[in-house]
Amino acid sequence: MFIPALVAILLNLERKKGTPLTENEVLSVRDKSMCATMRVSMARALAESRGYDDIDPENAWNDWQIARTRSAGREQ
Repeated sequence: MFIPALVAILLNLERKKGTPLTENEVLSVRDKSMCATMRVSMARALAESRGYDDIDPENAWNDWQIARTRSAGREQ
């Protein structure tokens, strides 16, 4: 589990940058972000407390494209 959530880190960075993140930027952030190992039950509880599932690190670029589109829709 990324702590804080990878999607939150990426959303914040993209807002600060003012333009979409590149695939290389997303993968670099993923590779440098802090994670914690925990039991599956704890990971599910954390996701539930956040109110959303985080990005799958193995599918970070594609999941990010979906997440940023959803986020943009909520901001309008």
